[in-house]
Amino acid sequence: MKKSSRLLPSLLSIILGASLLAGCGGGSTSDSGGQAGESGGSSGGGEIVAKIGVVSFLSGSGAAYGEAQKAGLELAQAELNKANEGKLKIELLFEDSGGKKESAINAVNKLINQDNVVAIIGPTLSGEMFAAGPIANEAETPIFGISNTAEGINDIGEYVFRNSLPESIAIPTAMKKAVDKLGLKTAAFIYAANDDFSVSGFQTMKKTAEELGLENLGESTFSIGDVDFSAQLTKVKELNPDALLISGLYKEGSMIVKKARELGIQSTIIGGNGFNNPKVFEIAGDAAEGLIVATPFSPEKQDEKVQAFVKAFEEKYGKKPDQFAAQAYDALYIMSQSLLQAGEADRNKLRDALAQLKDFNGVSGKLSFDENRNPIGEAVVVVAKGGKYVPFE
Repeated sequence: MKKSSRLLPSLLSIILGASLLAGCGGGSTSDSGGQAGESGGSSGGGEIVAKIGVVSFLSGSGAAYGEAQKAGLELAQAELNKANEGKLKIELLFEDSGGKKESAINAVNKLINQDNVVAIIGPTLSGEMFAAGPIANEAETPIFGISNTAEGINDIGEYVFRNSLPESIAIPTAMKKAVDKLGLKTAAFIYAANDDFSVSGFQTMKKTAEELGLENLGESTFSIGDVDFSAQLTKVKELNPDALLISGLYKEGSMIVKKARELGIQSTIIGGNGFNNPKVFEIAGDAAEGLIVATPFSPEKQDEKVQAFVKAFEEKYGKKPDQFAAQAYDALYIMSQSLLQAGEADRNKLRDALAQLKDFNGVSGKLSFDENRNPIGEAVVVVAKGGKYVPFE
């Protein structure tokens, strides 16, 4: 349903938008120089031309997330523009946030007020979405998270969507399967205390452990950017838990896994959504063996749609797609379907079309939105084996 009354932008948003327009971080790139209409595109001549902004983590310590997302989006864009020729043309404008909240805010303001996009995909991190999402919501511009899994994302407002399964679904699925299969009784936790996503994941891990009857032996923290985890892991080794649960991004998380094994920690390691990236195997090496995570997407899944996507991705980029590429790919297909349903590149009409999504069959599974625009889907539990994730059976 549409808002009963469209609110005028707050004074804060007006001031912030005006102050940032002149100096927004990150360069904007587009595959076309086409001009946008008043709401992110045009439908002249029967063809809908839609400008969609993308705010992604393309440089810095978590750039592998953004690179995967960009690849998935560009593959989908090429396929969709070919399939919908004469009906819909999608133009993507990329902004690099570097994983920083301030840069995400700048990028969202620029895309909305200067580039006049019809919608925004991203930003990559949950903390970035908590910072920049309210700006898009206030401007009545749909903003679509493709990797935001922290609790409360959709509470930002009715223009906020996501197809990334919340940690509240993925983590309990992985933990329950590990407990049932391996008979785990005790657990220790380590998480990034300065990252919204990681804190949310830890809270879900702790709550799930209580529900499963796992004894909590101890909790340790680190910060994004840390490189030495010896003190925390020495404590974990003394505790000798059956399971070590890690909530963090792939760089620090992989370093923790590697150090844990170097110190002789034999615990079963269960990770959050941040571990769903091939960089884990580059950083942790053989130490990643046995790492358990949950994901909505596995390139090993023997499904016709999934394998067609994997083949196309490998042909274009020379490597297999990960969860972040898959969710980005699906997001643009969802956006395309909703734009065609809306009939024009109009922000409010697109928002209402997105809200009606039911049983979308994507490469990351079947997806619907609930009344709060949260994704309804299923997670698959995988385990690291031989340098890749395979189903945990």
